[in-house]
Parts: sequence; C-alpha cells; structure tokens
Amino acid sequence: MAVQAVPTKGNLMTFKKSLSLARTGYELLDKKRNILVREMMTLIDRASEIQDKIDITYSKAYLALQKANITLGYIDDIAKTVPTDNSLKLSYRSVMGVEIPIVTIDESMEEKGIFYGLGSTNATFDEAYMCFREVKILTADLAEVENSVYRLADAIKKTQKRANALKNIMIPRFEETVKFISDALEEKDREEFSRLKVIKAQKQKKEE
Repeated sequence: MAVQAVPTKGNLMTFKKSLSLARTGYELLDKKRNILVREMMTLIDRASEIQDKIDITYSKAYLALQKANITLGYIDDIAKTVPTDNSLKLSYRSVMGVEIPIVTIDESMEEKGIFYGLGSTNATFDEAYMCFREVKILTADLAEVENSVYRLADAIKKTQKRANALKNIMIPRFEETVKFISDALEEKDREEFSRLKVIKAQKQKKEE
C-alpha cells in the first residue's frame, strides 16, 4: 500500500530520495549479511576441528592419568599443588559491527612451568599434566569460536529481518508512492495542457 501523500513535486523528490536510501540500505544490509555468513561458516569449520582435537587429547589425558594413578597411587594431593589458573584473558574484535570475543592465555603465567615436585611424580604424570594443559588451550579456543558463532548467528538473524523489511515492505511502499505521485502529476499536467489548449483556441476564435 502506497504511503498517503499529497501529489506535489516536492513530495515526489522526497519519496524518490527515500526510495533511493531504502535501496542503498538494503544493498548494504545484504552485503553485511553475506560477510557475516562467510565469517560464521569459517568459524563453524574451525570449531569442528578444535572439537576433534579436544576429544583426542582428552582421551590421551585420561589414559595418562589412569596410568599415573596406577604407578603413583591416588594423586589427589599432588594435584592440589597446582594453583588456580588465572591466565585466561578476554578481549574483543569487531566484524561488521558485531563484537566477537578473543580468548587468550597469558603467556607470562604459562612460562612459570610445572607447579608440582618432580621427585614425587613420574613421566606418566607429566604426560597427563601436559595433555590437560593442551586441553585447556583448546577449550579456550573452542569457547571463543562457539561464542563468536552464536553472536554472528544472532546478528545475521537481525540483519536478515531488517533487510527483508526493506525489500518486502518499505521499498515496494515507496515505489508505489512515487508511482502514485508521478501519475497524479502527469494527469495534472495533461489537464493543464488541455485547459491551455482550450483557452488558446477560444482566444484565437475571438480574434478571428
């Protein structure tokens, strides 16, 4: 349905400008959606790769932990010597206005090395420790990717909704209004032209 507007040249220019802006807005939103979709698909593939690595590393870690428990006995006391991990850091990057998290691990914390005594442990415990350390890094990567995918999916949904509103509602409405005003002005011009012809004919008749 066309927007109700008085058929004037001023209104015609106004609605033509609005139509142009709506079309430009739709094109920009469509480009944004495509970029976000490509970014999301790349992250989904990456998430799948990380998840596979985590599954494999967890299997190795728990196998090494079982061996450590067998060779060293219950290692709960040794595990307690490892301090609370505060190495995770969170920042953000922007993709087409969407805030994407970046999860990193403070290298200075990692460089402190092993926190347990080597004299009371063995190689299987070392292997378990290194495997779980790798799992921690992979889990941080996976958390970053999965949260990014969620945010991108939400942004894509909102962008698509806005693009659809422009394409299916606003643009057709402006097009109808521009056509309505243009047709009305053309009809008015034809009427004015006919009126002038009649006046001219009457004038010429009087002069004769």
